[in-house]
Amino acid sequence: MPPPVSKAREARLEFYRKKGTIHAKAVQGRYNSLRWAMVWLTQIVFYGACWLPWTTETGTRQAILFDITHERLYLFDLVLWPQDALLLAFVLILAATALFFVTALAGRLFCGFACPQTVYTSIFTWIESKVEGDHLARLKLDQSPMSARKLAIKSVKHGIWALVAAWTAITFVGYFTPIRELLPTIAAFQTGPWEAFWLLFYATFTYVQAGLAREAVCQHMCPYSRFQGVMSDPTTATVSYDRQRGEPRGALRQAKQTGDCIDCGICVQVCPTGIDIRDGLQYQCINCGLCVDGCDEVMDRIGAPRGLIRFVSENELAGKPRSKGVRLRPRVLSYVGLLLVFMTLTGWTLSERVLLRVEVLRDRGALLRETPEGRIANAYTLKLINMEEAHRRFRIGVSGLPGLRIDGPTEFTAAPGSIHTVSLTVSSPTADGLSGAQPIAFETVALHDEDIAVREKSTFILPTP
Repeated sequence: MPPPVSKAREARLEFYRKKGTIHAKAVQGRYNSLRWAMVWLTQIVFYGACWLPWTTETGTRQAILFDITHERLYLFDLVLWPQDALLLAFVLILAATALFFVTALAGRLFCGFACPQTVYTSIFTWIESKVEGDHLARLKLDQSPMSARKLAIKSVKHGIWALVAAWTAITFVGYFTPIRELLPTIAAFQTGPWEAFWLLFYATFTYVQAGLAREAVCQHMCPYSRFQGVMSDPTTATVSYDRQRGEPRGALRQAKQTGDCIDCGICVQVCPTGIDIRDGLQYQCINCGLCVDGCDEVMDRIGAPRGLIRFVSENELAGKPRSKGVRLRPRVLSYVGLLLVFMTLTGWTLSERVLLRVEVLRDRGALLRETPEGRIANAYTLKLINMEEAHRRFRIGVSGLPGLRIDGPTEFTAAPGSIHTVSLTVSSPTADGLSGAQPIAFETVALHDEDIAVREKSTFILPTP
C-alpha cells in the first residue's frame, strides 16, 4: 500500500495535475537525449524526404509521392498501384505487431519517444520555453493578469507555433501533391479544394494537439493508453519506482532513518503528463523516462546510487530473480512469430510481384461477325498496365480453339507507368460441333524479359445452330 499522502504532497500533485497547463521542468539525462535524438531523426525524415528528387527514364520526379490522382505510390524506384493493396495491408499489420512486441517488452516506448504527439509536443514546448522562459517563469506568466507584456509574449509564442504548424501542413500535403508544385500554388492562392482543406485541417490539428491539448491527448484521447495493460504482464519492463529502496520517504537531513527518496518531487515536476510515478504504473504514463533522468540527478547530488526510478519489471521489483530468457516468454514469442510470418509474406509478395497487368474486355455491342474469309470474329479491348518506370514492348497471343488467331498487329509498346489500351480482333474458323461461348486465353509476354508474362481468360462466341 502506498504511504499516506501528506498535505504538502497533495498540494504539489494538485498544482501539477489540475491547475491549467502542465509546465514540466526541463531535465538533462540519457532518456531526454534519446527523446531529442528521435525528434531530430523523425523530423529530418518528415520535412526532408518530400524534397528528394528521383530520376527515371521519363525524367525527374519526387522520390516519395502518394499520387492519388493517378492512383500510384512512388517510393524511390518502387511504384505501387491499387492492385498492390495487399502489400499495404502487410505493412500495417507489421507496424501493429511491432508496436505490440515493443509494448510487451518495455511498455509504451513508442509513446514516450516516437509518437508524433510526443514529438510535436516536445517541439512546441521547446519553443514555449525559449519565448516565455523556464517552467517557473511560464507558470508565473500564466497566473499573472493580462498586460501588454503578457499579450506580446503570448502573441510571439502562438505566432511561431502557427508558422511551425503551417509548414508541417505544407509538408504533409507535399507528399500528395509534389511540393515543388504546391508552394507556387499556395503563394498564388490557387490551391485546389482538397489541398486547401488538408492544409487548413492539418495545420489546425497540429497547432491544437501539440500546442494546446498536449498531455490531455495522452491522458484522455489516446486509445492506446487504455488497452496497453492487455499487452503487458509482470515481466514487462516499465518506468517504475523502487518502493522497497525509497520508502519511507523523508527529508535529506533524516536520510539515515528513511529510504533514498527525499520527497523532492522532481519526478512529478519533470513529468510531461503530470503524474507521480511513485503511485505506481498509471495509464497516463508514456514511459518517456524523464522522471528517471530527474531522479538520477538527485541521487547523484545526495551521493546515493542511481536507479531509484528506472525501467524495471514488476517481478524484479518484487525481488524475484530474473530467469534466463525471461523476455522470451510466450507472449513475446508469439509477436516474434507474427513478425517473421508477415515479414516473409511481404518479401514473398514483393519478389513475386508481376510488373504487368492485363485486363480483357470483350465487345458486347457485337457478339460476333463473319469475315470475308468465312471466319468468325470477336472484338476485344485489352488494357496493358505497365507498372515499370520504363518503356516496354509486349507481344500478345491467343489460344483455346483450333485455328484461333489475332487479325492485325500483335506487338505493342506501353509507356512507363501507364495503361495502354489495345483493340484486337480475334478470329476462328467455324468448327464442327462447337457453338456458343467457348473459353479462350490471351497470353501477354514482355519482349525484354519473357519471365514477365500474364495469362488472362476470356470467352469466344461462335454461332449457335
